[in-house]
Order: sequence, then C-alpha cells, then structure tokens
Amino acid sequence: MGEADRLAIEMGTPGIDLMRVAGQAVAEAALKFPSAQRGVLVLAGIGNNGGDGFVAAEVLRLRGLPVRVVLIGRRERLRGDAALAFADWQGETSSALPADLFRFGIVIDALFGAGLDRTVEGEAAATIDAVNRSGIPVLAVDLPSGIDGRSGTVRGTAIKATRTVTFFRKKPGHVLFPGRTHCGEIRIAQIGIDDAVLQTLGIRRFENVRELWASAYPVPSAEGHKYGRGHAIVMSGGPTRTGAARLAATACLRAGAGLVTVASPGSALLVNAAHLTAIMLARCDDADDLKTLLEDERLNAVVIGPGLGIDDASRNLVLAALESSAALVLDADALTVFKNDPQALFTRIHERRAPVVMTPHSGEFARLFPDLGKNESLSKIDVAERAAVASGATVLLKGGDTVIAEPEGRAAVNTNAPPWLATAGSGDTLAGIIGGLLAQRMPPFEATSAAAWLHGRAGQIAGPGLTADDLDKALHQAVGALIEDLGTTAGIGRTT
Repeated sequence: MGEADRLAIEMGTPGIDLMRVAGQAVAEAALKFPSAQRGVLVLAGIGNNGGDGFVAAEVLRLRGLPVRVVLIGRRERLRGDAALAFADWQGETSSALPADLFRFGIVIDALFGAGLDRTVEGEAAATIDAVNRSGIPVLAVDLPSGIDGRSGTVRGTAIKATRTVTFFRKKPGHVLFPGRTHCGEIRIAQIGIDDAVLQTLGIRRFENVRELWASAYPVPSAEGHKYGRGHAIVMSGGPTRTGAARLAATACLRAGAGLVTVASPGSALLVNAAHLTAIMLARCDDADDLKTLLEDERLNAVVIGPGLGIDDASRNLVLAALESSAALVLDADALTVFKNDPQALFTRIHERRAPVVMTPHSGEFARLFPDLGKNESLSKIDVAERAAVASGATVLLKGGDTVIAEPEGRAAVNTNAPPWLATAGSGDTLAGIIGGLLAQRMPPFEATSAAAWLHGRAGQIAGPGLTADDLDKALHQAVGALIEDLGTTAGIGRTT
C-alpha cells in the first residue's frame, strides 16, 4: 500500500489529500456502528495509519460524536502527512487508555497499517490486549494492528476487529490465515489511487474471484459435443482403495469433461464396475498398460494419486503418465512416492510441454519442498510461488486459505472455502474438478483457480456436516449456476 501511495503522489495527488479521503472513509464506516453514538475511541500510532485515524476523529467530532484519541508514541515523532492530520485534530488526546474505556461504543484501530514488520511489544501490545479483552466493537484501519500485511501472521499480538476498512485493494494479510480471522467484515474504500498504479507495480497476486478466470472458463456451446470437451483418465488404486478415484472421476465429469474413464487394476475392476455408470472403465495393471492407454492422444487429461498407493509400482505409474502428452493432476500418493527424491519428479515436469498441476496439503508440501516448508520468514504465497518455479508445475497448496501459483509468476488465494470441506475425500473431488477443466483445455492456472472456487462454492451449498459424497450434488448446482451466469454475461440465450 505504501508503494501505491507513493506512485499516486508522484502522479500528482498530494499525500495529505489521500489521507483525508481515507480518514473520511474510516469515519463513514464507523458511523455504521449504532454504538458509535455513545462515543468513539481512536487508537493512533505515529505513522500514516495514525494519520488516517486523526482525520477520522476530526470528522466524527464535527458530526457531534464524543471522540477521544489515544496516541501511542511520542507526539514529537509525528512527521509529514500524519503531523498535518494531527494538527487538524481539535479534540482531546491522551497517551494511554482511559479508565472509563467501557463508556465508548466503538474503538477505531489506527495503530499500525499493513506495513508492520516487527513484533508488537510494550505499551502498544498492552493496549491491543486490553481492547481485545474489553469486547468493544473495533473498526480496524487498513489491517488489524499486529497483523503482518505481507504474510497474515500475528506479530506478537493483534487486534480482533469487528470490521476492517482498507484502501484501494486487499492485502495478503486480509486473505491469509490467521490474519483473515482478525479482520472481521472487510470493506474496500477507493481513495483516489488510479488503477494504472496496478500496472506500474506489476501486481501478480490476486484474490481468487471469478473475474480472474471467467474469460477462460469453458461455457458449452450449442454446436459442441462431448468429444470436443476432452477425455480424462482417472487412475484407480487397488480393490480396497477405489473410492478416492471414483470421487475424482465423478467430479471430473461434473466439471464438464466430455468423457471420463477410470483406469483400474484388474483386481479392482468389479469393485469399480459396481459403482460406475456414466463413467467408463479400462483395465490398467501397470505402467506399461498406462503408457499404451495414453498413446491415444484423445485422452488429454490424467488425474493420478487419489488412493493410488505409495509403492514402486505407483511411482512407475506416475512416471508413465509424465511421458504422455496429456495434462496431469498429481495429487496425494502421486506426490508422496517422490518424497525421497522430489527432484526426479521436478526434472520430468520441466522436460514436458503439457501442463502439470500439483495439489499438496501442508504435509505433502513439506516433504517435496523441505527447505521452503521450514522457512518461517516466507508467507504461504511466497512458498507456493517458489515451489511452482522449482517444480515447473502449477501448485495448489491446500488449506482454508488455499494458494494457487504458476511458474510464470501469478498467484491467487482462495477465500470461499468453508471449514467443513476439511473432510475425507474432499481433496479427491478437488483434483477431479481440476482434471475436468484441464480436459476442456482450460489453461492450468485458470483451471486450478476455477476449480478451487467451485470446490469452495460446492462446500457452501452442501453446508456443515457434509461428506465428500455430498459434494457431487452441490457441485452440480455450483457449476450450473456459474455456467448460466457466464452464459448470460456472454449474451448466450439473449434475443433482440
């Protein structure tokens, strides 16, 4: 945000004008709290975040509300625009929380902004903890104080906000855990920073919203047919490990692949056949069988790993899939079988032209990228980006704040997944959705991002207590609503 401010100022907008607009936005957000009429306590630091708080305080004072400012830091250390904003403040200022704290109806947290890069200690930490204990509603300015804007980590202690008003765009700390849990409801205020600043900054990190991938989403056409929507292969495990592959295959078909085949060991054929209807079945006992199967280039996407097993035979199946021209989704066991030699996997990925998507959870990620997994100075976005470059694959690093990163540098954080998606088989469904979109030749970053969003939306629809079996019906609804909306946006179905 600081760099965006700097560029906006270079483009001709005075910094104090940006601060006054930001402070006005904070004041308007504070007025939406009914309890604000009882009184507003503004916690201000000595930086620009505090300056926003001073402006908000004066606006609210002029609106007739009782307002007090608590300045944490020496007044003589105020500089630049923050000093100008403080000079405009005509109300009461103190250096510590008042004894009558509970008479205030709202606290505005303007101590630290998104640029915090140190541990909060001393008086500031004690102030934050006291406000959290009070239970008074808190409106955070830019980001709750104590949250690292780059990584979302808590720097010692952090405000638990009821709402957060931020400026221009969200920051990583708003969407990564644990920062996201501290923000409450997030509102974005535009304060006069031109969108051209984004181009100048070369921003390549995004929240995973539909606009990121909608233009690449494969909306079916009236002239289309199933053979034009790709044929995906999902590799099954043995007779006691078939369920994961079927979950993935069902999701693959539901996501729009024209045809889906489960490649099954002979020992599991009858188990799979008893459960499959719209999904086809092919015998595949070993790596040679898979190579033969994938010689047919119409089979253009492969999902491998769910329920596969972690022996040498499974490793050879993954290597056989990597020799094909199909787009690959490597999940679960397909990743674990390379834990002792991840570079062997990465070398094969770099050698091929067709896309590869890897979908590790945190444990699998740590085994494949031990150095990244141990580096606490890096954010989750940082490590996913570095993993994508090192491996040559698009990486989906799972979690409540799933991160998708591509080797070319773009990254997205998914924010719509409910906590009840953390259940057995949910990841298999996600792998299948990715495979279904890749089969329709959606680019890997867009396909993976869209799949994460659809997976989250299906989880929302299915609701608490879901099992992975429930996701199929919910995914049907999520995909249907998305295609209807995108089709309408594109003018499909409209008449003149």
